[in-house]
Amino acid sequence: MKKLITIIATAGILATSCSDFLTEIPKDEIAPSQFFKNSDHAYNAVNALYRSGLPSLFSGGVYSGSRIMFGAYTSGLVDNEYKGQEVHVQHAQQLTLNPVNMSSYLGGIWRDLYLGISRANNAVKYIPTTPGLPETEANKLLAEARFFRALNYYYLVRFFGGVPLITEPYESLENLYVERASVGDVYTLIVEDLQYASQEGNLPNTTMGSNGNRITQGAATSLLAEVYLTMSGYPLQADHYADAAQQARSLISDGVFNLTQHDRNGAGAVIPAASAYNKARLADNLQNEHIYYFEYTVGIANSGYAQWAFPTNISPELEYAIANNAYAPTPSLLAAYDPAEDLRGQEKQYFHSSFTKADGTVVNFQKAPYLWYDEEAAFETATSDKDLPIYTYANVLLIAAESIALSEGVTAEAVDYLSQVRARAYWKQSAEQIKAQLTGLTPQQFVAEVWKERLRELIFEFHVWFDIQRTRQFPVTDDGEITFVDVVGHRNSFGATYAEKHLLYPIPDDEIQRNPALDPNPGYSETD
Repeated sequence: MKKLITIIATAGILATSCSDFLTEIPKDEIAPSQFFKNSDHAYNAVNALYRSGLPSLFSGGVYSGSRIMFGAYTSGLVDNEYKGQEVHVQHAQQLTLNPVNMSSYLGGIWRDLYLGISRANNAVKYIPTTPGLPETEANKLLAEARFFRALNYYYLVRFFGGVPLITEPYESLENLYVERASVGDVYTLIVEDLQYASQEGNLPNTTMGSNGNRITQGAATSLLAEVYLTMSGYPLQADHYADAAQQARSLISDGVFNLTQHDRNGAGAVIPAASAYNKARLADNLQNEHIYYFEYTVGIANSGYAQWAFPTNISPELEYAIANNAYAPTPSLLAAYDPAEDLRGQEKQYFHSSFTKADGTVVNFQKAPYLWYDEEAAFETATSDKDLPIYTYANVLLIAAESIALSEGVTAEAVDYLSQVRARAYWKQSAEQIKAQLTGLTPQQFVAEVWKERLRELIFEFHVWFDIQRTRQFPVTDDGEITFVDVVGHRNSFGATYAEKHLLYPIPDDEIQRNPALDPNPGYSETD
């Protein structure tokens, strides 16, 4: 598969200052005045966005996990074996985080997301005037830059609420201290950027794999659909369900993407090793199902996820120096899957708890993510280049089902979209049986069924805490059954009780010190 090699060009991306020592450009970087002078510069500026900002949150260390896991830790549905030393996990699970004790960790997230925004702002401003860049190519690159700017702001606003809204490069000392914009204003920019990217940017209507691993129209459309769905929930509660439905429908009707299906034997039973989930595990990416993914390449950007597919005590069996169950499913998460009916919860589908050695010895261990198991990396090379799906077609189907139900009612179309995801998991039942179970439900009942599948299906896409935020409902699990209760006042599996303030993370104290125009999030002080 052709790999997109991203060149991180920091030229033209640096904030400048009037002070002599601050305006001196390091010898290993290009001065802003020298950048965007030819088409290669424009491509390099956009290529950098594939690795910086939000995408950087999907990589991490073997002990800490990736930073995108922080929401799952906050939900209490996921654990980390090394949380004794990785205190961010403890603060998330115990809800003891505050602006000071999480300043470094959350400040790193804040700064990296704004780094992505800064680089996108430079691209957005200067690509249209880059010499030698044809208009059609300029529009595509501009669409990619605006997609990534929207993506970074989308995660910022969900992590922290209203944040400073910066849309121009920092090229002087003017307007250094920017106040927090409202949540609504941040979403307005996100929508404008994604509307441009999906409708005006001439992005190809194909898969990323068929587009040199670059952003496509499908990626922009699927993200816009999810943004509209999120805007319709808390805290904004703006009714954009019809808009979410329209965007999801347009992507579905294009026919570019579909759900990967299981291979079955002559009796119709799923061949476990050739299930759709194992196909996803074994493939570098599923072009037909993975709409946007983080690309890894051995020697350039190695994936750490294979190290998180085993608990620590299995490390002596592996080529890796150490493994860590950094995304360990808690009993509460495992209880979301029907052990007999839901294929995702069965051994060596989403999770695993054993492997067989060459001599036939079976080694048992704590449940760990099987979707990230890379046999060659684990036992031979200690390096993996398996791409990581971030937005998938299953997510689009579930967005469509929920948004249609809440804007038009529980229609046959909404039922069909949900049943496609559920029928793949509940493989012993036919699609017709599943549709019959869903037909006739009230919109509220039906949406609860969608939420259940979002938890079960998308747990490795890190949506769980964002879904809790926007619905303000917490999933309580029991032997495959899920009920929803108000998150505020609920006690998680680590004994901590959610308060209203926990629906946002604290603004890092370091950022408040740097920018006196920032004010803390409600309910947080230095010791809260």
